[in-house]
Amino acid sequence: MKIVEMKNVTRKYVVGDHEQKALNDVSLSLEKGKMIVILGPSGAGKSTMLNLLGGLDSPTSGTIIVDGQDISTLSANELADYRASKVGFVFQSYNLIPTLTVEENVSLVKEIAPNAKPAEEMLEAVGLADHMKKFPSELSGGEQQRVSIARALAKNPEILLCDEPTGALDSETGILVLKTLLDMAKTYGKTIIVVTHNQNIAKIADTVINVKSGKIKSFENNENPLAVEEVDW
Repeated sequence: MKIVEMKNVTRKYVVGDHEQKALNDVSLSLEKGKMIVILGPSGAGKSTMLNLLGGLDSPTSGTIIVDGQDISTLSANELADYRASKVGFVFQSYNLIPTLTVEENVSLVKEIAPNAKPAEEMLEAVGLADHMKKFPSELSGGEQQRVSIARALAKNPEILLCDEPTGALDSETGILVLKTLLDMAKTYGKTIIVVTHNQNIAKIADTVINVKSGKIKSFENNENPLAVEEVDW
């Protein structure tokens, strides 16, 4: 089943007198419940693609269908509803609120997500049940990132969008975070889309998309993705 379809999507930006195409006539289809990695150098269009799928931006032209809904023509208010119900975000910076406990950070999504899962359940799922009453400053970087994963999943979204989720972590902690993401995807049947520079992460993906200069250079389905533990990090 298709979870994402992009049809002839272009996103233009005007900088001074110059027009730049961050994405240039991109079309693709992504399967539900898979781990998808988008690779490419800085400025390739990876983050633009993620922002469009997340409803943080709209295409200049083309159509984007997510879980059967055309999001390319939604108003600002409709996009806010879409972000609240359909997508979860995991960023390189954890974006936790320092004055709230771990549990309170995850519970925040109840205010915007109609079908939110209990914070306790999600924190237990990522192995942080014993840290619920701590504040972010009392956690390691890897633990903070796992809190952000728990928060994203607490929204009960169809898609988890991850922008360099291991970029600020050492390799050992990054492996733990990636394993958490994969386990959560299998347990809860979520689709994970990861934007990264790290070629190694592509080895554990079901689908690998290489992007350069706003275009898709290659699209490969990996029939035998490696387990996180099998990759030479």
